[in-house]
Amino acid sequence: MTSNTLADLAYQVRLDARSGKLDAPTANLAPGCVQANLAVLPRALAADFLHFCQRNPKPCPLLAMSEPGNPALPELGRDIDIRSDIPRYRVWRSGELVAEPHDVREFWRDDLVSFLLGCSFSFEEAMLENGLPVRHIEQGCNVPMYRTRIPTNPAGVFSGPLVVTMRPLKAADAIRAIQVTSRFPSVHGAPVHLGNPAEIGIADIDKPDYGDPVEIRAGEIPVFWACGVTPQSVVASVKPEYCITHAPGYMLVTDLLNSRMAVL
Repeated sequence: MTSNTLADLAYQVRLDARSGKLDAPTANLAPGCVQANLAVLPRALAADFLHFCQRNPKPCPLLAMSEPGNPALPELGRDIDIRSDIPRYRVWRSGELVAEPHDVREFWRDDLVSFLLGCSFSFEEAMLENGLPVRHIEQGCNVPMYRTRIPTNPAGVFSGPLVVTMRPLKAADAIRAIQVTSRFPSVHGAPVHLGNPAEIGIADIDKPDYGDPVEIRAGEIPVFWACGVTPQSVVASVKPEYCITHAPGYMLVTDLLNSRMAVL
């Protein structure tokens, strides 16, 4: 497909989210296009959160940052309105989840700054192209995500535990997955852990904190990547007075191309 065709597919996904037609995780939608995590914070906290992203590039690879109060992000795609173009949002007050709407225009404020972070759904395209299985796509469900006891690097008021995604792979496939995903540092890059989940504080692999459990077959090991849901874990720890995020697995589909995220 041409870049214009891919951008048209991404735009249609956003329109479907905007109209309410799309209410599902976005994995494997508009293949070829970059998907993004969202964190929206008051301007008073924006500098600290920007510093947090800079200190934690694995879970928080920053793709774009808006001007205060401006819902447009033209650098990420045509006619983006961050208030309506994600299928499902989360609204937080003092660290408590208070709503999961499909549109946040009624929650919008003139002092809000949007941060868009790279997503592992982007490197999954490269995994599939290399013949590597992606179990949650096979099973038609959301990717499993877990809070860990791995600390993030604090910045200003922000600190908290790392969140990871998990994809089960055979050992040889895990080695190949490391090679493939290492080429995508702007969308989380290489895994942060392989094998025993208890070593990073995951008590039950069948009970993810976000998303859905997936089958781990005989001969497979769990492989964990840093996840852009980490800011939601941080929000629960730091309890800022106001915050808007995407619902885990429900991403902004941008016009950017996954192929341009790779480094040689």
